[in-house]
Amino acid sequence: MAEGNGVSRVKPNLRTERSLMAAGPRLVAGMDEVGRGALAGPVSVGVVVIDARTRTAPQGIADSKLLTPAARVDLAPKVRRWALASAVGHASAAEIDEQGIIAALRLAGRRALHQVQSEVGNVDVVLLDGKHDWLSDPGPDLFAAGGLTGDDDGAGVLVSEGGAGAGPDVVTMIKADMRCSTVAGASVLAKVERDAILTELAADHPQYGWEANKGYSAPAHLDALANHGPCVLHRRSWNLPGAMMAG
Repeated sequence: MAEGNGVSRVKPNLRTERSLMAAGPRLVAGMDEVGRGALAGPVSVGVVVIDARTRTAPQGIADSKLLTPAARVDLAPKVRRWALASAVGHASAAEIDEQGIIAALRLAGRRALHQVQSEVGNVDVVLLDGKHDWLSDPGPDLFAAGGLTGDDDGAGVLVSEGGAGAGPDVVTMIKADMRCSTVAGASVLAKVERDAILTELAADHPQYGWEANKGYSAPAHLDALANHGPCVLHRRSWNLPGAMMAG
């Protein structure tokens, strides 16, 4: 797919997922998070599960950041129908404050994984976007685990050790949300659900403009924090404007 700056982008496909299944796993899941860098609201993790019978992903599937809000909302039900199973898990601002963002990502991811596994059974492999395995229990080599930097065709998967404790194997892949249909679908589901949550919460906290900024550090949100201080749905452990105002 050609982009405006002349750089080509590979459309998400199932090449990586099918290569994993060819090695033996029956159920492969793509997982992606949204809200990691927000100042308020939950961090949310989507998961999409497929098996060998799963067909090509719906037309238009892409990393949620590359889609308009309307396109994401239109695509989300198509992704759910396409997937063998799908879910979104959340970890609240309070849980982020208490446990830290990486542990909160793990908590949200495991909540999503529990939902899909209650429907289809144990997932064998989870494919994560990025370089780090935040889903597995942390071990001494958490940030040294193998991963996939990826060339244009997405070949050369390396499966990480998956950290300590039982659970699915975890594959990390840079730009998996742009290359792998399951991860792109998970990104869309998580983004749509989290945006809906922040839009609903905005009615009770109108001064922050969450219906527009979804809890991120937009200028209007930062100004509101400086003028009103944070509310209970802000991540109080973060360096927020107006934090002293709220005690």
